[in-house]
Amino acid sequence: MTNAQPDVSVVVPLYNEEESLRELFEWIKRVCDEHKLSFEVIMVDDGSTDGSWRVIEELSSQHPEVRGISFRRNQGKSAGLNAGFRAAKGQVVITMDADLQDSPDEIPALYRMITDEDYDLVSGWKKKRYDPLSKTLPTKLFNWATRRMSGIHLNDFNCGLKAYKREVVKHIEVYGELHRYIPVLAKSAGFTRIGEKVVSHRPRKYGRTKFGWERFINGFLDLVTLAFVSRFSRRPMHFFGLLGTLMFVFGFSAAAYIGISKLISLHKGIPAILVADNPWFYISLTSMILGTQLFLAGFLAELIIRNNPRKFDPTIVERTANLNRADLNEPR
Repeated sequence: MTNAQPDVSVVVPLYNEEESLRELFEWIKRVCDEHKLSFEVIMVDDGSTDGSWRVIEELSSQHPEVRGISFRRNQGKSAGLNAGFRAAKGQVVITMDADLQDSPDEIPALYRMITDEDYDLVSGWKKKRYDPLSKTLPTKLFNWATRRMSGIHLNDFNCGLKAYKREVVKHIEVYGELHRYIPVLAKSAGFTRIGEKVVSHRPRKYGRTKFGWERFINGFLDLVTLAFVSRFSRRPMHFFGLLGTLMFVFGFSAAAYIGISKLISLHKGIPAILVADNPWFYISLTSMILGTQLFLAGFLAELIIRNNPRKFDPTIVERTANLNRADLNEPR
């Protein structure tokens, strides 16, 4: 493989997809050659238990454009994308799934939208899908909720076929299961030129889907996480500190009112219940305690953020093909 920067880096995270890998690479190669695009294909094996890595090694030995990363165990799609982003050298980075449901024929148009129309990110929209209703209905719900939360008007946030400027993938960190919300992460990082393109969706040719019902629960939890992180990841004290202060002030004010009322009653000789017998005393005390804890949580979160920035863990990578491990530690 030459050291020149390719036009396109195609990042393919995969898990147990040995049947489709050769066909996928040949398809990518044919399309890029026809449109005179220099390219590399980075296949990230997410701890497959079939022969996926063997196929990647064979492809990388036969084609210098193929580079491979293998995880020691299954880490999830986000970790696979993150590793691929770190290793990518292309001017434009395109992601697609390995199951042949994403069409490489879309690569030239996506490339032009990034280079000619100056988009930071272009997300595919599978307007016509070959998925069961049990998958499409929850997806529509998540897309609606994400649009409302983020203000990004995309129809299909979870489409695996996306294109990015190189600067975008080098400035975002994809972790957990936030691959569904990469456009939101990009917007939070300051990349606001986000476009969408209708792409073809093909029926699965080999194997079966690797995602179960738990992804819908995880998707909702990730959306809640992202709603918080996108607003307060760099300033958690603004959230916890404000909430803690309000609770403490409420509790202190209520306790002061109870105490002052008791003193006034004693001064006037009016019978009054013991402070400890007043239920509002315990409510105010609990509010002050919780307010103090929330304030301290915000303070500790500020210290953690400033001293422990999130970093890619290279120990999850077991093997590489046609790729130096140093590429995974490239400064972002």
